[in-house]
Amino acid sequence: MMKDTEELPASVCWALLRTTSVGRLAVWVEDHPDIFPLNYTVDHGTLVFRSRDGTKVSNALSDAPVALEIDGYDASFSMAWSVVVKGRAEDIHQAQDLIDTMDLRLFPWQAGEKNRFLRIVPDLVTGRRFPVADPDTWRTPLSGVRRSSTE
Repeated sequence: MMKDTEELPASVCWALLRTTSVGRLAVWVEDHPDIFPLNYTVDHGTLVFRSRDGTKVSNALSDAPVALEIDGYDASFSMAWSVVVKGRAEDIHQAQDLIDTMDLRLFPWQAGEKNRFLRIVPDLVTGRRFPVADPDTWRTPLSGVRRSSTE
């Protein structure tokens, strides 16, 4: 029997946020949302990331809220989970804050200048855990049938 989706308490969401360092940041760009992968770390109930100036940074620091999403899969229980943090991004620019931030374990995957540090201050942290359906659930009589090229 398949379990229902479980809403996760904030404490579990924060614990999951600490298990990984890669998420997807959603920002509002002109008239549409855009999503950027980034490396982050948890710092005193906030999320911190470093980047260079550009679309992600300028739009994260606009008046529009941001969201960061992470997810994962526990193969031993066939359970997936997802956590979303919604809030505002702030530029870290005070000298002491920058010094403290330099000690955080932030390792962007992409090389290059990453001299901007931003902090996401959450308004809402939500998460859920749910069973992953057996792939056979989605099979049809046409599954696996070779199809002709569309060219």
